[in-house]
Amino acid sequence: MNSYLLDTHTFLWWLFNDGRLSYNARDIIKDNDNQLFLSAASAWEIATKHRNGKLPEAESIVKDLPALLKRAHVVSLDITLEDALLAGSIQYKHRDPIDRMIFAQGQLRNFPIITNDPVFNVVRGNVIW
Repeated sequence: MNSYLLDTHTFLWWLFNDGRLSYNARDIIKDNDNQLFLSAASAWEIATKHRNGKLPEAESIVKDLPALLKRAHVVSLDITLEDALLAGSIQYKHRDPIDRMIFAQGQLRNFPIITNDPVFNVVRGNVIW
């Protein structure tokens, strides 16, 4: 079984059946032999963007994310002290704490990150798109 960490936009694009999701990402997500994870930082990002009006279509996600994850066979990935220390220590200029956390969690667990965000290429992460 292979394990993957979904970036926030990847998870949302999959839920909303968005055409921007790559065929490769879609195939990995659909494969029941793969184990998918979503960072608690992504929940934070979704809730924040919804509250700020940048993601109005996410109301149902914010209200029932744990049940949605269970139905989708996606495992919630809690943030540990080790995750936080690595995220805060990464030496690159990108300031987004969510991206830093997702990168750190992927690195520490050796999970490829399914993302279209080019910032992950800068830090030489294990990225799939």
